[in-house]
Parts: sequence; C-alpha cells; structure tokens
Amino acid sequence: METSRRSFLKAGALAALVLAAGGGIWRATQAPAPQRFVLDGEARAALGAIVPAILAGALPDDPAARKSGVAAGIEGVHAAIANLPLPVQKEVQDLFGLLALAPARRLLTGISGGWADARESEVAAFLQDWRTHRVALLRTAYSALHDLVLGAWYAQPASWAAIGYPGPLKELS
Repeated sequence: METSRRSFLKAGALAALVLAAGGGIWRATQAPAPQRFVLDGEARAALGAIVPAILAGALPDDPAARKSGVAAGIEGVHAAIANLPLPVQKEVQDLFGLLALAPARRLLTGISGGWADARESEVAAFLQDWRTHRVALLRTAYSALHDLVLGAWYAQPASWAAIGYPGPLKELS
C-alpha cells in the first residue's frame, strides 16, 4: 500500500495535535513544583559585597571579626529569604539573577567587574542611587536588600550589645 504525500502530512499534523493536547492535559493536571530560593555562588558574592556596604558602621574593625560578621550576615539573609513565601522568594531570586548577570549588573549598578572585585565605595554608591532612584522598582529592590541585611544582622544576639538591646525578657523565654 502506497502512502501519498498528502495523507502522510495529514497523519503527521494529526499526530502533532494529539501530542500537543496530551502534553497540555498532563501539564494542567500536575501541580507546579515549588521553587525555593537558592543562594548560589554569584548571589553569595553579591551579598558579600552588599552586606559590608549596608553594615558599614556596624561591622567590627578587626579583619577576622569583620569577615566572620559578613559571613554571619550572608547566612542570616539566606535564612530570612528561606522563610519568606514562595512567590516572594521567586522575586528575590530574580533580583539576585539580575545582579549576577554581567550586562545587567553593569547597567543597573555601574559595577563593571565581578562582585568579588567591587569596592565598598562602589557598592555604597549604587545602593544610594537605588535608594533615591526615580524608578520605583529600583527603590523597592533597595528597600528589600536593606531590610533583609539589617533584619538578619540585628536578629543575631551578637549584634544586640552594639545598639544597647539587652535581649528578650527572661520572663518570656
């Protein structure tokens, strides 16, 4: 039995439609997998540059203690983001994705090299620019970074003495 070109094309188009419909039905019946925030290498490097710029006066002067404080700040931010609702985690992931992408980082922050090579003054300048930017989205991104870093820092009992906070009341513990 010979198959004509026309019947072959009709069968192929019909098969493609059946496959597309089956895939659509399968996708509609499956629950989407939640996407949790992942603090990957470049996001960690961005936080490694942003945390000291935001906590400039709060970090210790001793280099070893400063490095330890920055690391604790990064882990605190990661823990804070992990406790946010999944849609918010996705937005924060998108923000760090933009900061990690070299052309976007250069355009949005003015930092041409990687985050590991960024000077604290450069990072502070871009944060100040975002804080007062005419585009509301950048002001919102600044507020998110600022609040995450300061919230994570002052949630640590080691930073309470610097601001005169004695800690929670013993009766409530």
